[in-house]
Amino acid sequence: MDFNHSNITAELNDYNKLNFIMNVVTYVIIVIGLPLTLVAIYALYSMVRSDHVAPIYVINLLISDLLQFCYMIVEVAQPEDEKISNIFLYIYFSALFASIGFMVCIALERYLVIAHPLWYRFRRTIKTSVVVCVVVWVLSLVYAVLFYFKIDYWVVKFIFAIHFLLPFPLLIFFLVGTLKALSASTSVPSDEKRLIVGILVLVLFIYTLLFLPRIIWDLQVNPSHTLTSVSFMFLKLNPLADSVLYVFMRKGIIDKLLASVCCCRMDSNDISSPSV
Repeated sequence: MDFNHSNITAELNDYNKLNFIMNVVTYVIIVIGLPLTLVAIYALYSMVRSDHVAPIYVINLLISDLLQFCYMIVEVAQPEDEKISNIFLYIYFSALFASIGFMVCIALERYLVIAHPLWYRFRRTIKTSVVVCVVVWVLSLVYAVLFYFKIDYWVVKFIFAIHFLLPFPLLIFFLVGTLKALSASTSVPSDEKRLIVGILVLVLFIYTLLFLPRIIWDLQVNPSHTLTSVSFMFLKLNPLADSVLYVFMRKGIIDKLLASVCCCRMDSNDISSPSV
């Protein structure tokens, strides 16, 4: 009895420590990510022009991030009415599904720019992008409705696993296809090539890092509490990762950062070198 009691106490302590860490990380994500997302939305909104379609997908991606932040705020506030928490939980999963869809849209858009430039030049319109965004949001709401009506638990896990797995082959295909097209292209400047490849690699890296633990969780019959906590915590990092993606979408920002680093190094070398 004493041995079992000590095991239960140790597990309870580990559970409390893990929950405390999750709460602290959630606070940090909200404090850092929410202002960055608002600034990014404002900056991207000013970029939308008739000949520039890509920011529309990123703006919708950041809007889905705002909805995820709303859920995190409600979660840490812990409202007394459980219905409020459940409503925001449904909104959170809907926004999460939308976020996945817009990440795929961004990768697809970059792929079409390089692999099928002529077709994309005549097809890229704001109207087309708006229609695509509406479809993504509608499909995301369908998932939220299914979750709201509390269908079978294993069916929900299966739907989640399939939804999280489907973007992997698409993102890999877009990256490989873009690399092949870039290797045969001589008209695309080298800095533009680096930017496009960097965006696709970053999207694939973010998706693998943040969503793979959740996929593993969905495929397991009896996942541990640690895996459950880690998978949900990585999902919460998604809005911060999208802010990094926004930085890469802004052409010239990375070059300015590298130039600043080089200038700092040159200044330090000048200071350290002895005068003749």
